[in-house]
Amino acid sequence: MKRSYYILSALLLLTAFLSGILTSGISVVGRVGVNTFYKNYRFFKIWWQAALVCLLLLVLVALLLYGIDKKFKGSKRILLLLTFLFAFLGGLFITYSDFRHSLSHRWLGERFHLGIYLYWIGFCIADLFFLLTQRNIPSPAVTTPQASSEAPPGDC
Repeated sequence: MKRSYYILSALLLLTAFLSGILTSGISVVGRVGVNTFYKNYRFFKIWWQAALVCLLLLVLVALLLYGIDKKFKGSKRILLLLTFLFAFLGGLFITYSDFRHSLSHRWLGERFHLGIYLYWIGFCIADLFFLLTQRNIPSPAVTTPQASSEAPPGDC
């Protein structure tokens, strides 16, 4: 499949938009905690600010993956992209485990959890985009011999 950066951009925008909406759905107990103890996480309460942070992170990761895709070729490129994919899946698992076992994070609510899971899923989408699609490498121009104005030898 050929690469279309419009598809990647649309997926990242949709992921950031949905993640921002979902993370702004913090439970009442979570809102109290953010307002009193964790004031530097107030951006999670406003959907567009949470979406903007998510989009910024997704774009930074996509640019990092783009740089890896451009700089490396062959099996080294695939190995690096697979390493990042496993790191993102590991981050998703650790986040899931933390949300299940940490009481303060459990109180934030399921909508918030789904929004944070979308961060990691967006990272995986960007990585799979570079891993599974082909680069648009221009093919070398085919040169055809030009007809000369001289007549071939032997023809008079």
